[in-house]
Amino acid sequence: MKHQEHDVLIRGSKRKVLAASSTGGHWVELLRLQPSWQEHNAAYLTCDPALQKQVSPSPFFVVTDANMKSKIALIKLCIQVFRVIYAYRPDVVISTGAAPGFFAVFWGKIFGAKTVWIDSVANIDQLSLSGRKAKFFSDVWLSQWPDLAGDEGPQFRGRVF
Repeated sequence: MKHQEHDVLIRGSKRKVLAASSTGGHWVELLRLQPSWQEHNAAYLTCDPALQKQVSPSPFFVVTDANMKSKIALIKLCIQVFRVIYAYRPDVVISTGAAPGFFAVFWGKIFGAKTVWIDSVANIDQLSLSGRKAKFFSDVWLSQWPDLAGDEGPQFRGRVF
């Protein structure tokens, strides 16, 4: 991790970190990053209430699972994530994707948080749609594949796995 990225998480005293992702591989990748924010006050946002036991006793927020095929569910998800960000007011938002993570990065940036997007390792040939959109709202924008990195971003700093 470069110094600039490290400062996003470590500068100052304890920060409020919101770690957000959808379920499955996104969630597994997100949890592998937990040591990065273990010294801070972390909360988690995802779509499956059964995952709370993995991060208990940290604050845990459950939102609707949605994707581009379900526009109404996306609107509901956007509003739910807005409410979480407005109430929790994180200093840092970290996401490994997908739609819940995108909205967390989006609203986090609007409310002044430092934002980190790490596109899933599953996206070998191109960034995810959420990852491409997150570019505009991320302070640190990363791909886990060096072939997808470029001068205009995303950056490659290694893989979570």
